[in-house]
Amino acid sequence: MVDGPEKVARLELNAVITLNNEVSPWLRILQVSPDGWDLPNSVPGQYTTLGLYGCTPRCALGSAESSPPEPTKLIRRAYSIVSSPLVRDFMAFYVSLVPDGVFTPRLFNLKIGDRIWLSQRITGSFTFDHVPADGNVILIANGSGLAPFVSMLSTHLELSTQRRVVLIHGVRHSWDLGYRSTLMAMQHLRPHFTYLPVISRPASEPVPWKGATGHVQDVWVNGTLERACGFRPGPDTHVFLCGSPHMIESMTDVLAREGFVEQTPNKPGQIHVERYWPKKAEPRPAVPAVLVASGEGASLRKSG
Repeated sequence: MVDGPEKVARLELNAVITLNNEVSPWLRILQVSPDGWDLPNSVPGQYTTLGLYGCTPRCALGSAESSPPEPTKLIRRAYSIVSSPLVRDFMAFYVSLVPDGVFTPRLFNLKIGDRIWLSQRITGSFTFDHVPADGNVILIANGSGLAPFVSMLSTHLELSTQRRVVLIHGVRHSWDLGYRSTLMAMQHLRPHFTYLPVISRPASEPVPWKGATGHVQDVWVNGTLERACGFRPGPDTHVFLCGSPHMIESMTDVLAREGFVEQTPNKPGQIHVERYWPKKAEPRPAVPAVLVASGEGASLRKSG
């Protein structure tokens, strides 16, 4: 008979890791399949919760814990869903390692076949629900704030639509550009879609970077966006922002000066925001030297 946290975990962890794709040492694409139950319906852009017990070992890149959690405590964190709701066999997540965090060092230690807790509740209002069917859309993310946009694009970007869609993805280095090949192929196949990757540290590239540099805010104000997509977004365009609080606040200020208004439950607008952690939580914990190249942001809605 199995006693202790191992028995509890075996009974309550209701899903299985079926893909663990290392984009870089600090970025993972995880595929989680329910075990014996069906995934609930969802809408692209929403999020759900993953859970692991405190007894789960941490990965080698995780910092040592000064106060480890109780072994039998189920640690839970909310993540945006990367996969399309049309996929019924699994959910995918794009996750950034927070070395000092409680959860992600444990998550990064999982292998294919390991068990995990997956919530059956999916929620969130960061969706296309308030965007007109023919309205143009600009999706702006930094780091793994890309996550909900992959779900949106793989679901909503139909070949027949006249809607213009632009994705601006900002990271530090080109190797932090998750889903880059997929998004480049999508741009090739769908002429109404523009993919605009941006890196902020081009001097560190192993080969010269030929694309946009700086931050996503720079792309909006210096004309790069206009040149890439062929039009200047106006207040009839809906803008979705996902990632770090600094990026979101800066972009919101830029957009407000051009007449854009943030959508709230009580007021319609063209700016839609998903903040992955509270602004007061910045700055994030220091990371080991090997992780300095980490993408800016995380597909973790709270701290690690």
